[in-house]
Amino acid sequence: MMGANREVDVAIVGAGFSGLYMLHKLRQQGLSAVVFERGNGVGGTWFWNRYPGARCDVESQDYSYSFSPELEQEWEWTERYPAQPEILGYLNHVADRFDLRRSIELDTEVTAATFDEEANRWSVTTGLGETLRAKYVVMATGCLSNGRVPDFDGMDSFAGEVYHTGSWPQEGVDFTGKRVGVIGTGSSGIQAIPEIAAQSEHLTVFQRTPSFSVPARNAPLDPQFLQEVKADYPRRREVARRSPTGLPFLGNQALAMDVTEEERRDTYESLWGAGGFRIGGAFADLIVNQEANDTLAAFIHSKIDEVVEDPSIAEKLKPRDYPVSTKRICVDSNYYATFNRKNVRLVDVRESPIVGFDERGLKTQAAEYEFDAVVFATGFDAMTGALLGPEINGVNGVALRDHWDAGPRTYLGLSTVGFPNLFIVAGPGSPSVLTNMVSAIEQHVEWISDHLAHVEELGLSRSEATLEAEDGWVEQVNGIADMTLFSNANSWYLGANVPGKPRVFMPYAGGFGAYRETCDAVAADGYRGFVLS
Repeated sequence: MMGANREVDVAIVGAGFSGLYMLHKLRQQGLSAVVFERGNGVGGTWFWNRYPGARCDVESQDYSYSFSPELEQEWEWTERYPAQPEILGYLNHVADRFDLRRSIELDTEVTAATFDEEANRWSVTTGLGETLRAKYVVMATGCLSNGRVPDFDGMDSFAGEVYHTGSWPQEGVDFTGKRVGVIGTGSSGIQAIPEIAAQSEHLTVFQRTPSFSVPARNAPLDPQFLQEVKADYPRRREVARRSPTGLPFLGNQALAMDVTEEERRDTYESLWGAGGFRIGGAFADLIVNQEANDTLAAFIHSKIDEVVEDPSIAEKLKPRDYPVSTKRICVDSNYYATFNRKNVRLVDVRESPIVGFDERGLKTQAAEYEFDAVVFATGFDAMTGALLGPEINGVNGVALRDHWDAGPRTYLGLSTVGFPNLFIVAGPGSPSVLTNMVSAIEQHVEWISDHLAHVEELGLSRSEATLEAEDGWVEQVNGIADMTLFSNANSWYLGANVPGKPRVFMPYAGGFGAYRETCDAVAADGYRGFVLS
């Protein structure tokens, strides 16, 4: 509980991968810090997303911290792709192992932060009505943390149970014997649908836009393989730090259109058989050349045809209006096969949009459906939602939501003009969601902590990005995105899933390794683009 007029060096918002490592790193530097977390436990997105089938799409050994060799060696992952309970267990272990809990305040939501220009301090206010002063604020709020529920007419009248995959009850949900509707077929829906189908009496899936999904081929980890990985961690981590994806492998540099159709097919078959989203990097031109991308789309379509027995259902499950990888490729376990079950029905809401709810269920333009429970797998107000939730006011009282009225603007994804001493982990304008998030988080935490150490060493009190640097970075992020196929999709990368949200491509698409080099060069040049005073 906060005392009156308490002051710390750094206030951190969020206790997921970002917030935990940020706290540990700042403590090592001798700075005082406190973490505010709105949940009643640590874990960030893995605290909230407890829906059936919730699992990471990055392999366990790589979806982990690299800052502690001891931690790398002592933690035993059990599956190729870690399930939510295992990741949450890992993060709780980290909180205990590094004695982080004493500086984490749970059930505490930050509602406002205001910059005092005379004192160069932030006043941070919580939902408990308390205020703390901090020299620096670090927003470690995550890219996928503000769940989005569409505003359908009559939702309050529905008498059944309503859930969102991004805020799942901690005690779990039993769908046995129930008629369930799932709205949404993005990553969360694709993971939850097979699990709910296996448990429920009947499942109706409402799909607006089909996703490209590839098999996970998940399995228990072989202990021998895990020992080999642990012995090889130094090399793996170094490759990951320099790779485009933050993962310990480099994509194929060959071009899809430079090889024969048979060679392409063999490459796709090999990666499909191996499982996971590496198929998206099968060739170097897939994200920049529509003709090349079409070859991968056709291959995935053929795989859907092989699995789904009803040709009309198979056709509905095939994405046709955006390129592969311009929305994040989903990694699934038996998703397409689920539509062969007799208790599963697919409704295309493009053909027949949802009109609204009544007491018994929901209505589309063509039919009425009765349910005992409805699950919204409708995603998030991604990348900016959690940053624009609190009332953040910077220089001259300007609100962050006003500064970002036309879309998020940052320098390096780390800082934004007019908000001194405020830093963002994995924010808009950084690789974040296009990479292994843990690699991206570690790089940002280390850069921010080094920057704060530099400011403190010089005895200064303020760090702020310049408008020129921010404008230049926004232009560079947009320029790189325009060289790719990303803008050809109405994706959450652009904010297209949130009505009224500005359409701006938010992540940096130039690759994690290149981005790291840019950040390192900025630091080596005396933090070029920042005014320190």
